Amino acid sequence: MTEFTLLETHNQIATLTLNRPERHNSLVPEFLREVLNALEETNHQSGLCALVLQANGRSFSTGGDVQAFYDHRDKIEQYAREVVGLLNQVIVAMVRLPLPIVAAVHGIVTGGSIGLVLASDIVLVAPEASFTPYYSVVGFSPDGGWTAMLPSVIGQKRASEILMLNQTITVEQAVTWGIANRLVAADRIRDEARIVAESIAAKKRGSIQRAKQLLWQDPNILQARLEEERARFREQIVTAEALNGMEAFLKR
Repeated sequence: MTEFTLLETHNQIATLTLNRPERHNSLVPEFLREVLNALEETNHQSGLCALVLQANGRSFSTGGDVQAFYDHRDKIEQYAREVVGLLNQVIVAMVRLPLPIVAAVHGIVTGGSIGLVLASDIVLVAPEASFTPYYSVVGFSPDGGWTAMLPSVIGQKRASEILMLNQTITVEQAVTWGIANRLVAADRIRDEARIVAESIAAKKRGSIQRAKQLLWQDPNILQARLEEERARFREQIVTAEALNGMEAFLKR
């Protein structure tokens, strides 16, 4: 157990729980480092066959903590480089992890936290889940795979409309468009994710791992695209537009 994450293993299944509920599991460096360390620990544990990713609190994760960005406004470019860089490391680590990742997504997902969903192999969503970028409202540039990963899943035109109009992706759209596999009742989603993970564990491990490697193709290409997002994020975060956007967002 650590401050922001919980990692448990039982019967060949690891469960990683995001545990910053008082801040809606928003992304700050300490939180992201714990997620990254948990993934590394899982990768080095022998005998595991799958990883369940879930979250405590009302939200799955609300992306970068806008208050934290604003608090670091005097050194915001440096802070943004760290936060988005750590998020990129987490996403790539998830893709490279030999274990299939089953995500149980409840509540809202905003900003860069969509990367935690896109980098999972099987995604279950509860009825109250939703996915909203918020970049064009706050004045940030997209990160977390909104441009590096999402267009290849739902198509460039849909991704463009969502980002530029700040549209919310509903759970029904998430399933129809391929962001998620299926809708599960909120009070059943963790149990169902466990059942999926156990079903994976019952299969041939080598076959599952090679299937994941082939499906994700070359993680180095993904890493390069995510770094492009980070570069644009750093360019935008130092603008007056971003500062004014943060101030207006925090006053709401």
